[in-house]
Amino acid sequence: MALEQENYVLEMREVTKSFPGVLALDKVSLKVRPGTTHVLVGENGAGKSTLMKILSGEHQVDSGEIRFRSAPFAPRGPKAALEMGVAMIHQELSPVLDMSIAENIFLGREPSLTGAGPLAQPFVDFGRMERDTRALLDRLGLKYDPRQKMGELSVAGMQLIEISKAISRGASLIIMDEPTSAISDTEVNMLFAQIRDLKAGGVAIIYISHKMDEIFQIADDITIIRDGRYVDSGPASAYDESKLIAQMVGRTISSIFPKAEAQIGETVLEVRNATRHGVFRNINFAVRRGEIVGLAGLIGAGRTEVARAIFGLDALDEGQIVLKGEALKMKGSASAIKRGIAMVSEDRKGEGLVLCRSVQENISLANLGKFVKRGLIDATRERTAAREMREMLKIKTADLATMTGTLSGGNQQKIVIAKWLLGDLNVLILDEPTRGIDVGSKSEIHRLMSKFAQEGLAIIMISSELPEILGMSDRVIVMHEGAVTGELDRSEATQERIMKLATGGQ
Repeated sequence: MALEQENYVLEMREVTKSFPGVLALDKVSLKVRPGTTHVLVGENGAGKSTLMKILSGEHQVDSGEIRFRSAPFAPRGPKAALEMGVAMIHQELSPVLDMSIAENIFLGREPSLTGAGPLAQPFVDFGRMERDTRALLDRLGLKYDPRQKMGELSVAGMQLIEISKAISRGASLIIMDEPTSAISDTEVNMLFAQIRDLKAGGVAIIYISHKMDEIFQIADDITIIRDGRYVDSGPASAYDESKLIAQMVGRTISSIFPKAEAQIGETVLEVRNATRHGVFRNINFAVRRGEIVGLAGLIGAGRTEVARAIFGLDALDEGQIVLKGEALKMKGSASAIKRGIAMVSEDRKGEGLVLCRSVQENISLANLGKFVKRGLIDATRERTAAREMREMLKIKTADLATMTGTLSGGNQQKIVIAKWLLGDLNVLILDEPTRGIDVGSKSEIHRLMSKFAQEGLAIIMISSELPEILGMSDRVIVMHEGAVTGELDRSEATQERIMKLATGGQ
């Protein structure tokens, strides 16, 4: 299958790129039409990011040809690519937190004024910069103050400002890498409306996403790559979800949510009237052995904050965390870990892993005491335990000495889970366990969750993806603005009922 239209804003032909010991891209081709959204799909590690980094000037090709607006295209860096009309919005944002929104948007191209006399040197025209930023934000429907510091924004807010920055550059092609991974449904709708406006103005969008419903909502065309090789491309209307997944992973996945029946046992954890002033209030729920309890709600509802309190990262002002009938006196996360409570953070790179250390070291990190002998780490025992975790969780790495930062997002997530499984767990908290990972890895993470529940583990899962909440939860606790607004059994939970509760309805 191939796109038939010959009018392309971008043509990448048989692009090949190698890194030491790795063939990242092997003759990959991509053709993008002006005024369309072209979704690029593939599992983590398929080569999507490498292909886009070549396009944005971060990497140079080993072989192949790139033509942009009918001319040869070989930018020597992101700034050069931007000046030629290609902007990239990375999934991992890197704003200057101590600068204002206006300063971030105009960074490197600040409007200037020239003084007179001894002040003849040009200086930044902050008034014009703030006026231009206000006009841009108003046009995009964003209710932010141009003078507000970037560090005061949520991750979602930072994402929207990065998108605004790309739009302000007047780019002909904008690359969006997982732009909705950390924003609410309302903000997603705002983004999609802006994409439609950009397309109407002739701007092409390359859109990377693992969310199936999102892909079919936004895509005009789709290109699939797998293991660094081109697989297929065509209009979005030529695909359905099962066909797209099969071509992405090279096999048929029977279910993205392989929820197996588990025997529900006694109550393991209770949250009683938990309150943290200004954050959440009067939170009450319980989790039983073998049960997966989903925490649903919009971004900012307080779900992660409740999880942090259970794990001992933040202190409660009122209420109790009760484990097996005993009220816990938390003194930081060490107290929770000692009692068999583990938490997989939504920010696996910032809070869950040491990316510059090996797979083996990361797996053993939370339980080093198990491998200490006469004050030294027994590397043989550590390696044996790490190898067992690698096999059980199907972590794709040939060598346990491999640096964790080089692995795909799905494999990194498995390593975060593995480090906790070496301990004696009672409760496992998973905060956005499949954010930013491909559909094949999602299915595998969900399979592991079912397996752990069958083995008697009590699991709390926070997710902003309603299909994941519905597919994996035995019960759903819904939060809105720091309070629990409802509790639904698996049999009665629907997207409509959850969304109503998540927006404050009854």
